[in-house]
Amino acid sequence: MGFWKNIFRIGAKRSREETQTDWEEIVYDHTEVDFHNEEQRSRYITNCLEQIAEASKEIGYLNGEYGLVTAYLTDMEEIEALPEEPRQDLNQVANRLVLLEQERQQYFGRTERMKDSDYFRMRKQEGEVLEGIRKLQEAERYSKLVKSDMQRLDRERNAYEYRKAELFTLQTNLRGMVFIFISALAACLLMLAVLQFGFELNTYAGYYITVLTAAVAVTVVCVKYMDADREISSVERAISKLIQLQNKVKIRYVNNKNLLDYLCIKYETGSAAQLEKNWQSYQEEKEERKQFAEAEAKTEYYQQEMIRQLSRFRVSDPGRWVNQAKALLDPREMVEIRHELIVRRQTLRQQLDYNNGVAQTARGEIMNVVQEYPQYGMEIMGMVDRYDAQGL
Repeated sequence: MGFWKNIFRIGAKRSREETQTDWEEIVYDHTEVDFHNEEQRSRYITNCLEQIAEASKEIGYLNGEYGLVTAYLTDMEEIEALPEEPRQDLNQVANRLVLLEQERQQYFGRTERMKDSDYFRMRKQEGEVLEGIRKLQEAERYSKLVKSDMQRLDRERNAYEYRKAELFTLQTNLRGMVFIFISALAACLLMLAVLQFGFELNTYAGYYITVLTAAVAVTVVCVKYMDADREISSVERAISKLIQLQNKVKIRYVNNKNLLDYLCIKYETGSAAQLEKNWQSYQEEKEERKQFAEAEAKTEYYQQEMIRQLSRFRVSDPGRWVNQAKALLDPREMVEIRHELIVRRQTLRQQLDYNNGVAQTARGEIMNVVQEYPQYGMEIMGMVDRYDAQGL
């Protein structure tokens, strides 16, 4: 009875036409997940928990970087709020450092291989560049892998969607064939009845043959229809699994993309290869500049003096300013540094918001499942507690 209702029901299920999904969008769709099946239930909840763990891990890294940038901005505010007399002393030291740098630049103007802006930028980040190159190289390699995975998942999902559309079309055609067979059966029976009663012919054999033929044809169509229905269910389950996999890969794609963007902003580069080239040029330039021992000694003295003066106040990292003496004298330079830090902090804030949103949405999805299937609530919350206990 259920089968015939499926054949003749109005408004049969249609395949959904989708454009390429946004790689940054996280999709939760558990309509095709059978939560009464322990394996599917556990897999879906574990998938959500893994998304929370992935986001939490990224949040830990971002919070550390966010704290460093915020401390830098706080130091700037502390320096700008210094009393007049200490600030004058600090400016004198900064002015000496700037003059020494100008002397060195005049000498290097004949032979330097790097622009001064590139050299001093690299110098400010000297302790981080090698790590930055390594992170950029890893992020670029990982980006290629993630893009390859997403493209493969997109192709697989498109293939399943296409197969699903074919199966729905097949079912529509099979329903049409059933109507044709029934109409043909009715027409044959009517014709046989006319021959029997109008012309008094013996048509019993015709009745048997007609009914038998129609029964065989309808049976074949029914079998094919049920096979297609079973395959549709299998395809929909496969699509659901692919969506879950895509969600995991999307989080990794977004985090890696944001990391690449942030590192490029931080090191003012377009790629790891470019940063490595700049680093090699900087090393050569630095080696040449070591020839000026006397100037370097004076610079070292005034740098230590600046650190000593800044250490008297609430400056968390005085050593950070020894290579930015010009910014202490030129408000425009300080504004540029502040702008760069604000951009970096905004970028980090966006990444933190995204990952917090991912974690909250995944937890919300778990609670939605608990509300929809309260009979499995204790089991699901137990999985959540175990993940929390493991620090994931």
